[in-house]
Amino acid sequence: MEDGTFESLGYCGDTGVDDVLQWDQRADCEVRQILDRIADKWSLQVIALLDKRSLRFTELRRAIDGVSQRMLTRTLRHLERDGLVSRTVHPTVPPRVDYALTPMGATLHSTIRALVVWTEEHQNAIAAARTAYDRRTAAEQEAAEREAAERDAVARAVLPVRG
Repeated sequence: MEDGTFESLGYCGDTGVDDVLQWDQRADCEVRQILDRIADKWSLQVIALLDKRSLRFTELRRAIDGVSQRMLTRTLRHLERDGLVSRTVHPTVPPRVDYALTPMGATLHSTIRALVVWTEEHQNAIAAARTAYDRRTAAEQEAAEREAAERDAVARAVLPVRG
């Protein structure tokens, strides 16, 4: 095995290269898989809601606008598998199941909170950038359409009409 080569095929960290593209382009990269999982919209919302206290499935479903039962079930299972959420089944009739952040999940919540704060601080600048981008691309599209129309007009004037 070469120096710097890891035995695990999915391992893609600590190789001494700080280039994000090193791990971002490989589908089998565990870092990429974890980021894809925790950065999806349902996971972020579940983690945020579980920061304050444990919640039952139905409480989570009511609190997350637009999530289907199937998607919430899948999200909770993935987060539990990754060690971010714990699932506690209480021996009652009917069974009661509570979900809570694990200590590792709680550390992730503080990271997510920092991202949300950054977003709130920059949302006006982002909105302005989007507006400028949309105007610029609309103007570029209009210019391209005018140029194409002018080329068509020149071509029609130069080429004989076949009939």
